[in-house]
Amino acid sequence: MTTHFQGRFEVEFKYRLANSAAFSRALAALGPEVMVEGDQEQDCYFDTADGALAREGKSLVIRTMQTAGIRLWIVKGPGPDRCEAVNISDADKAASMVRTLGYQPVLTIHKRRSIYFVGPFHITLDHLAGVGDFAELAIMTDDEAALPAYREQLLALASRLGLAPEMRETRSYRTLCEPRT
Repeated sequence: MTTHFQGRFEVEFKYRLANSAAFSRALAALGPEVMVEGDQEQDCYFDTADGALAREGKSLVIRTMQTAGIRLWIVKGPGPDRCEAVNISDADKAASMVRTLGYQPVLTIHKRRSIYFVGPFHITLDHLAGVGDFAELAIMTDDEAALPAYREQLLALASRLGLAPEMRETRSYRTLCEPRT
């Protein structure tokens, strides 16, 4: 995992794409560094039986990235800016440990993801079957004071990529993919 994914805080903006090809062309014009293209990812979300983590605005995720061979333990929240991830060598063992602690799998999301770097920022292009195409622009940091400046810089980058404010998607993939009750 590169330094792009290190830090306790994350500024992230997600956009729903009506035309992923147009976005890809705009991104290519910036000459991004490619980390991976078309990777198949699986995110397994865990929570307590009563949904305590979701109620607290937290997510516990074990991610496997097939092509990249990366496995991550990810904790997001509380709040939109908290996010920490750590490489793990054995996703099945980690999932077993999480279950031993009393968490159970509540949702599995499959997506096709490409990851690019533009300067200090990482940009993901995601396809979730039956849900749609999305672009996420983000940066991770340990410097909480830098978050406002990073927000401004990411919004400027979004504009350069043709992403308009009305395209913003504020719901998490978990929220978008959970069955409606």
